[in-house]
Amino acid sequence: MKAIYNALFKRTSTYAVGIMASVFFFERAFDVASTQVFESVNKGKLWKDIKDKYE
Repeated sequence: MKAIYNALFKRTSTYAVGIMASVFFFERAFDVASTQVFESVNKGKLWKDIKDKYE
């Protein structure tokens, strides 16, 4: 626990960088997960699923 404190929370600058990095990775993971859910719910209705019929 002390190692985490010394590495991240001791200085404000490293704390802020840690928060920004966490937000970046959370946003990417949330975006990928929500896209997967959307595509699975709408399977067969999306352009990538039906474009062969119209080309």
